[in-house]
Amino acid sequence: MRIATLVASTIGLTLLAAAPPARAQTADLAPAPEAATGVADAREAVRAERRMVVAANPIAAESGLAILRAGGSAVDAMVTTQLVLNIVEPQSSGIGGGAFLLHWDAARSDLTTLDGRETAPAAATPERFLGPDGAPRPFMEAVVGGLSVGVPGTPALLAEAHARHGRLPWESLFTIPIRLAEDGFPVSERLRALLDGDPALRDDPRARALYYGEDGSPLPVGTMLRNPALAETLRAMAREGVSAFYSGAVAQDIVDTVTGHPTNPGDITLEDLAAYRVVAREPVCVPYRVYEVCGMGPPSSGAIAVGQILGLVEGFDLAAMGPGPDAAHVVSEASRLAFADRNHYVADSDFVSVPVRGLLDAGYLAERAGLIADDASLGQAQPGEPPFRREGRLAPSSDRSTGTSHVSIVDGDGNAVSLTTTIESAFGARLMTAGGFLLNNELTDFSFRPEADGRPVANGVEAGKRPRSSMAPTIVLDAFGRLYVVAGSPGGSRIIGYVAKTLIGILDWGLDPQAAAALPAFLSRNGPTELEEGTAAADWAEALEARGHEVRLVETTSGIHAIVVTPGGLVGGADPRREGLAVGD
Repeated sequence: MRIATLVASTIGLTLLAAAPPARAQTADLAPAPEAATGVADAREAVRAERRMVVAANPIAAESGLAILRAGGSAVDAMVTTQLVLNIVEPQSSGIGGGAFLLHWDAARSDLTTLDGRETAPAAATPERFLGPDGAPRPFMEAVVGGLSVGVPGTPALLAEAHARHGRLPWESLFTIPIRLAEDGFPVSERLRALLDGDPALRDDPRARALYYGEDGSPLPVGTMLRNPALAETLRAMAREGVSAFYSGAVAQDIVDTVTGHPTNPGDITLEDLAAYRVVAREPVCVPYRVYEVCGMGPPSSGAIAVGQILGLVEGFDLAAMGPGPDAAHVVSEASRLAFADRNHYVADSDFVSVPVRGLLDAGYLAERAGLIADDASLGQAQPGEPPFRREGRLAPSSDRSTGTSHVSIVDGDGNAVSLTTTIESAFGARLMTAGGFLLNNELTDFSFRPEADGRPVANGVEAGKRPRSSMAPTIVLDAFGRLYVVAGSPGGSRIIGYVAKTLIGILDWGLDPQAAAALPAFLSRNGPTELEEGTAAADWAEALEARGHEVRLVETTSGIHAIVVTPGGLVGGADPRREGLAVGD
């Protein structure tokens, strides 16, 4: 059964069974050159005239498109898409997690960013993840259980975005998700593989009952997976608003689940949940070529690091280089410099002073770009000394997030949403509430060490603080200030490299978003230069090693979802490494 038909049967709308979108045939965007082959992908870019949704699961994408067809705004479609992702892609995001959102208002030419990142509970201290010996606990030991759970922000973000930019009634956005949770969806190959490979999820009784058979094996591909408990939670949120999540029975369920873990309990309280607030922050925008590239500021490091990479490479003729070892060298060196600054300066700006202006200062970036040599690698870069900074705490930590998803949407009026959403690790803290949703392990994005070099760590745990993120939802404006690109990706700290690579593919190499998403990954997080194994990038290793790079071939888990606005309409691409889909009309 086609996904559109499945969604149509679920919600009773025959209009979803329309013909699939046409393939892109735009003259100003091109497929990837043969020499830059990424993962094997027979798909071509998808073209639409007026509206488009790109999401990590076909059912979610089609559900979002149904909302657009019903007259909904980009934000309306985002709400439904996110709720459906909670059902069909539970390993990556959901109401038990957090998110960052960029919104482009076409009528006002206005960009807003909303921070729905999880927060540490009031009882949290900098020593949260230290063992009895004073050393950091092993990562997975800290992840599994209640101690890693931050106060969820996604439900509040959905409500705030809808209050600002919604068009359809709030409750109507829950119709598809509720029916889907009740009636079920077929388990995909990707979901089954992740369920099978996870070592801890089976230990949670509720998750085991939902996702596994009596013998502990994951549900077979094609099994209709129903989640009536989540349907009831969504029904309460549709009826009562977001307060049904942050107070009452659902909130008490979250508290009981977190504090009741048998071996690693946490300390979230009803007061923590009631106190959660979404924060509207200033967008972080940087010029690149003739474009303006905008994203989410701290506590996300994504827009700063992507902006630094682009600013550092702007003096190089990447267009002439094309995809290959020369471009990989320049971009990887720029990434080293960006990550050195990121790790030193960036954390939650409500708690520490982050020199955003200085880190993106044109003069500072030009000076740093002078460190990029044509024939030698920096190896490991040191942080710079940007202007407008204040001496303070260091910000080192590790980012291991894999439970993340991205949604790109443009509606019929030209409004756009770029949403990156997460529960941190795959399946989060491996804790399922009685309400049928998994809880995040976002607090392990904080530094486990409260001090470094005798100084407090900027990204250390503190009550009410939001952990640093690498999520980089991105909106690009053209030379006339018009919407041009809507993009983003999951992938932990590698998100920064995935987004930078894709933007370079579109803005410098003229690729369509499908080809740019499929480009092989190449990046450095101020360590080894990572090249995507099994792609053309692996063949660049010898040339990079000759320049002093320590090369590591890696499997990547990007999930780039991008939309490009052209004179002929919208062109969309979904990363072939996952099961995402671009749909529109």
